[in-house]
Amino acid sequence: MFQYRQVLVRLRQGDGDREIARSGLMGRVKVARLRDLAAERGWLAEGARLPEDAELAAAIGQARRARSTISSAEPHRVLIERWREQGVSGVAIHAALCREHGYTGSYSAIHRIIASIERARPPKATVPLTFAPGEAAQVDFGAGPLLTDPADGRVKRTWCFVMTLCFSRHQYVEFVFDQKVATWLGLHRRAFEWLGAVPARVIIDNPRCAITRACSRDPVVQRAYAECAEGYGFRIDPCPPADPAKKGIVEAGVKYVKRNFLPTRRFRDLPDLNAQAREWVLNEAGERIHGTTRERPLARFTLEKPLLRALPDIAPDLGVWARVRVHRDCHVQFEKALYSVPFMLVGRDLWLRATDTTVTVYEDHRLVALHLRARAPGTRRTVNEHLPPEARAFFARDRQWCLTQAERIGPACAELIRTLFADRILERLRAAQGVLRLAEQFDAARLEAACARALAHASPHYRTVKTILARGFDQRADLRLSEPGTNVYAAEARFVRAADMLFATQEPQS
Repeated sequence: MFQYRQVLVRLRQGDGDREIARSGLMGRVKVARLRDLAAERGWLAEGARLPEDAELAAAIGQARRARSTISSAEPHRVLIERWREQGVSGVAIHAALCREHGYTGSYSAIHRIIASIERARPPKATVPLTFAPGEAAQVDFGAGPLLTDPADGRVKRTWCFVMTLCFSRHQYVEFVFDQKVATWLGLHRRAFEWLGAVPARVIIDNPRCAITRACSRDPVVQRAYAECAEGYGFRIDPCPPADPAKKGIVEAGVKYVKRNFLPTRRFRDLPDLNAQAREWVLNEAGERIHGTTRERPLARFTLEKPLLRALPDIAPDLGVWARVRVHRDCHVQFEKALYSVPFMLVGRDLWLRATDTTVTVYEDHRLVALHLRARAPGTRRTVNEHLPPEARAFFARDRQWCLTQAERIGPACAELIRTLFADRILERLRAAQGVLRLAEQFDAARLEAACARALAHASPHYRTVKTILARGFDQRADLRLSEPGTNVYAAEARFVRAADMLFATQEPQS
């Protein structure tokens, strides 16, 4: 009302409408309407008193003219209000009304209805969150520049990880190529080591690498991240879904990095990008006057650091947990590498925990396998004790085992096994294993004799040795090998030398 009273004073002084409009108090049309109202009420008469604010407000309110037209979208106001509560845009509302309700008006009418609905709603009040020194840090990811990944030579999007201390606004910034669980855990470790301390609370969004089920009341934390929090001694504080304002400090920090660090620099590769980011945080971001605290972040960090929690004496062994299934080959797969588990667990779902150096497999809480971490894809880590007994026996009876067992039986057996392995066409490992297995049915002495007879007949085959043992040719005295030239073979014997048969049938010459 003060503005109206000033215009009334100038009108009583004789100022014109244009002059008052040029002063910026009120527009010409509005001044003309106020002049007519004042003349009607007698406020411009010489010696008349100026009206009180209440009287002036009542008169001005009565002087307003009602709208002569009704919006073409007014019949659909209830429907528009319901759609706006569901988050439907004005363009979609206009299209739906035209398509389904025969609306022929313009989009501007819809826009005016939406604006009136928004004005009628009570404004949302917000209160900035304040934090004590060392109380909390906020974490978030933001999109970074495109760089070449040396692992596969492809150009990929980088991601900017930012951890900001809520009190001092000191930051840790690092760029990575992915948001995997192992990367997430490693970023926390390096951030805490950069700060030299640990905050009491880490406020995060709901990324899959940290929260497996987002919920405002009962969120489920990723198992590996829970171990990280337990090892470093901080509490995880996920924001409610779709409510990023709860971590507005780091949201502003990510924007500050994207607007003040990235646009003015060039980067050769990821190490160069991170090196420049660390230098920028210490020399520029940390030394600026912060827009909220009006102090330098590094100066406030000097006060905050003694109140942060100390790093553990031994850094926790951060591991990634994964649910895996045992395949028929007695192995589980993790990151394209295979690790063996006991064959009794084939077909079951187990828990696998992978660290930088080891891979452990658990059935519930029982440790069932421990392996060194494989680095190359396709690597197979196998413990023989995890395989079925028949498989262990098969893999144990290799060439060296066969030669060792044959030497224990005797020289003839060893010679026959070496002859089998000398075959340049066929792989004779199964034949050698079969020969040695005959010692389980017959004793070693008989097997040695049978091998000697098979070698004497130039027939170093499994079938030969088995036939000799089955028919007992190795035990018959008349068939035993003796001095050369003597008749040691019976006519009915299968393995008879042609020369010996000839000598046995010929009469001695006089």
